Amino acid sequence: MTRFFLLLFAAIGAILILIGSAIFTIARADIVVTIVKSQQTMYVETPTDTFEWPISTGREGYNTPSGEYRPYLLKRLHYSKKYDNAPMPWSIFFHEGYAIHATGEVENLGTPASHGCVRLELKNARWLYRLIDENGKENTYIRVME
Repeated sequence: MTRFFLLLFAAIGAILILIGSAIFTIARADIVVTIVKSQQTMYVETPTDTFEWPISTGREGYNTPSGEYRPYLLKRLHYSKKYDNAPMPWSIFFHEGYAIHATGEVENLGTPASHGCVRLELKNARWLYRLIDENGKENTYIRVME
């Protein structure tokens, strides 16, 4: 019976450590970017402020993947190999070629209009890029929600 309780406590402890490490990962991030596709809005949380901006995500037939990510590549100016060499300034890549980047089509912000990337107004994309570059990709957490 004592061995049973030892194994039970060890299993519970392991589960708590796993849950705690996931929560700690989010809590530890200096920058938290939350993209809410249903609202076509991005929220950026820093240690001192929160910002809210209109965005465009994937239009009908194109999906912006939901999930939890860390940025893996920052490029000041990227050209899409998939979509006619389209410019993607201030790109923050977060999942399999999907990125947050600037757009000149500001009239479409607030509505789904992209091929799957998250589009932002130029000044906001540049600011976010620099913020992540200065604070580190490893200290940034990106959450994409329905």
